[in-house]
Amino acid sequence: MVIDIHTHTFPEKIAARTIDSLSHAAHLLPHTDATNQGLLSSMEKAGVDMSVVLPVATSARQVEKVNDASARLNLEFPGKLVSFGCMHPDHENWYEELGRIKELGLPGIKVHPVYQGVDIDDVRFLRIFDRAAQLGLAVITHAGLDIGFPGVVHCSPQMCRHVVEKVGEFRLILAHMGGWKNWEEVPQELAGTGVYLDTAFSTGVFHPMQDGYWREEETEMMNAEQFMKLVRAFGADRILYGSDSPWSPQAEGLAFLRSLPLAAKELDMILGENALPFLQQGSPY
Repeated sequence: MVIDIHTHTFPEKIAARTIDSLSHAAHLLPHTDATNQGLLSSMEKAGVDMSVVLPVATSARQVEKVNDASARLNLEFPGKLVSFGCMHPDHENWYEELGRIKELGLPGIKVHPVYQGVDIDDVRFLRIFDRAAQLGLAVITHAGLDIGFPGVVHCSPQMCRHVVEKVGEFRLILAHMGGWKNWEEVPQELAGTGVYLDTAFSTGVFHPMQDGYWREEETEMMNAEQFMKLVRAFGADRILYGSDSPWSPQAEGLAFLRSLPLAAKELDMILGENALPFLQQGSPY
């Protein structure tokens, strides 16, 4: 079973303008129209059985509305799309809302320290993670640099280590292989902890966009040697396939993973088995 742990979609009525705004900020062209149906079409072409949709609250006032929409999405596409909830570090009713997220049946929350403008090891996030751990909710966070915010880091490998030291072990997934463009620091700071890494927007190459067109040059991300270094540092049981769709093609990431010198069992774990426990609420770590 192939599970994509890291995708993004938007409601049809706002998808076009949202993806246009984001693509210009990130200087990237999307690979789907960022709707649920667009993602389902991509999944069918790539051979992905299930995708996890990760909503981001860019302001505290969005949280409840987004979580309600996430719960509806899970009812609409059972067995194909699974949505996490969201949380913002400045949400006044964070404690109660995390309880409501559990009641809605959402398996976890997505946070984005860069978009939310708060360091991942800030006390506002730490209290959220502690409560999420108590409730058995998983946490996925953007980690490392963000292509849309050059030079801005609110979730470095060192900060993530501080989180684990303060909160203790909990079900924490660090997107973009532990820290986008911070990959040399990831094993130094985080190997030996219980964190998981997802592969979203971390492998192969991407073509930056300029004036609405692909540039001719390619920008390389992780190559096979770099990727395998992290697999061996953390273990295949701590790596999860993610595409970051619509920003990276699902099929391309799968082809990269299948080209690696991984044992069949290791590949099965990365492509889907490791993700299964994150699709339902778990007991405290």
